[in-house]
Amino acid sequence: MAKIGRPGLPEYERRRVWDLWKDGHSFSHISRRVGAPPGSVFSILKPRGGIYYPTPHPRPTSLTLTDREEISRGIAAGRSIRNIAEGLGRSPSTISREIRRNKGQKTYRAVDANDRAQRRRHRPQRLKLQKNPVLCNYVSARLSHCWSPEQITGRLHRDYPGNRRMHISPEAIYRSVYLNSGRKILPHNIHHNLRRHRPIRHGKHYTTRGQWRSTIKNAKPIADRPRAANDRTEAGHWEGDLILGPNTTQVATLVDRVTRVLDLVAAPSRAASCVKDQLINRFNGHHQDRAPMRTLTWDRGMELAEHEAVSQSTAVEVFFADPRSPWQRGTNENSNGLTRQYLPKKTDLGTYEQSDLDKIAHELNTRPRKCLGFRTPLEAQRDHATRKEQVLP
Repeated sequence: MAKIGRPGLPEYERRRVWDLWKDGHSFSHISRRVGAPPGSVFSILKPRGGIYYPTPHPRPTSLTLTDREEISRGIAAGRSIRNIAEGLGRSPSTISREIRRNKGQKTYRAVDANDRAQRRRHRPQRLKLQKNPVLCNYVSARLSHCWSPEQITGRLHRDYPGNRRMHISPEAIYRSVYLNSGRKILPHNIHHNLRRHRPIRHGKHYTTRGQWRSTIKNAKPIADRPRAANDRTEAGHWEGDLILGPNTTQVATLVDRVTRVLDLVAAPSRAASCVKDQLINRFNGHHQDRAPMRTLTWDRGMELAEHEAVSQSTAVEVFFADPRSPWQRGTNENSNGLTRQYLPKKTDLGTYEQSDLDKIAHELNTRPRKCLGFRTPLEAQRDHATRKEQVLP
């Protein structure tokens, strides 16, 4: 009985998958480009562990797709193998082998035969661990104890000084690990013992570049933020984020870059509309004794996708940090760590009312800070307001 399943991608599409993978694109982007499910893309990359090898060029004497199409037409026309060979200027044994290799005369197809020839052309050399069982056992035992390839390489040089047969580079170990599914070099699933448990190799350029993602429209980059915010010379420039708990619970944290005054805002949902409403209510109900809200710097989370509505309703200008750059909101990240003393990870944040969060914020705002000369954030805020009043005529 014939095997039922998804038809595989033709060879030219498989090469395209590898080219896109080499350029750093993600599974989802590649699947859209080649019109195949992400699982099919993964199944193409997995046997070689995601390690890209250039496609070998065929020898000049190899049969081409044009030759194979001529063979297919000759078979359909009922011509003999010798007659087909004469037309192509090839040996009859070459044509006979080609047909026999590819399911015989009744089912020979030129495109399928050419794809198989391309796949057979990949004949990689045996890896060093395949050639040296003693070295393979040494590496396997250390990987099983979660040693890194670099640690194994360094230890081999100490244990076997001058013995080049017992030396191997970290990159060669990584290749053996990621090519393991196809070659059975090391124990099954040995990649789980690496720092990252990926089943295939992701290059340093692996990104989600080019794939469709939710993006924040009209986001103002942090580079456009006022100088007073960057230099911490003026209060009222805030940083914000969400801290998350289980069961999709969250709390918004806001901190002034100058005074370190912290505000915690209950957020029943992570939806952009909910976060927008909560921030607008909080900003408009801001305490009069505090500095005015001038700017807010957030990360790239989609929870603040409706930032324009926030700015229109509160006159607070919203800026966004660069992707994967938490240090650009270092004050907020530090405040999140302090907040976690009261709201530890795995705490259901949905059980806290706004009044509970206000009490936690007050405790933190009345704790002395080293960065403020051991003043409290509330004291720093009052001092800042007093200095500003003295400057005014």
